[in-house]
Parts: sequence; structure tokens; C-alpha cells
Amino acid sequence: MRPITKIDIVTRPEKLEELKVAMNKIKVTGMTVTQVYGCGLTKGHTEIYRGQEYTVNLHPKVKVEIVVCEVPVELVIETAKKVCRTGKTGDGKIFVHPLTNAVRIRTGEEGDIAIMDPQNI
Repeated sequence: MRPITKIDIVTRPEKLEELKVAMNKIKVTGMTVTQVYGCGLTKGHTEIYRGQEYTVNLHPKVKVEIVVCEVPVELVIETAKKVCRTGKTGDGKIFVHPLTNAVRIRTGEEGDIAIMDPQNI
């Protein structure tokens, strides 16, 4: 059984379409996308709305979750870095997690075969 790795990419919402196309080109066949809010090194900024000052410290982002066993992890990371990098604060982060198991609910298959495309087995 091959190792299974989860890669979380948190980045700017406007980079999502370009990221999806790039992942498809390197044969990443599935992903989960969530709209999230977050903050990191940019602690936020102050805005005035209807005369009231308030701090905006959570910025809209997208979180793209990808699980791979066939596509090399480094290829996914390098591709995401190329696509998502603008060079400005707020480009995001990539987190890499080793997984101990995956289960395909429909068939009960476990391990790397659970995330592989049945046509490529």
C-alpha cells in the first residue's frame, strides 16, 4: 500500500479557478473546496463604517483539500505555490498531513485503493 497524504491549501479566492485547472493538469482527480475566513501575519486593519471604527482581522480565503497517493506530494505543492503566489502578504499557506487510512464508503475499500480512480487500477 502506498502512503496517503492530505494537502490543505489556504489561499486567495480569486486563485481558485487557476488552481483547479493546474491540479487537473497534474492528474489530481478530486478536491474539496470550502470558503473560509482567516488571519495570519496580517493582523487586520481598521475601517470606518457609518461613523463607527472597527477592526477587520479575518479575511476571506478558500481552503482546498486534496488527498493523494499516486500524484507526488512535492508536485502538488510546487504547482500550488506557482499558481497561488502573488508575492504579497495574504497569499496563504499549504499544510501537509500524512493519513493513516482512507475508506470508500460505497464499496468499503480501504487504503490507497479507496482514493484511486478505478479506471487506473
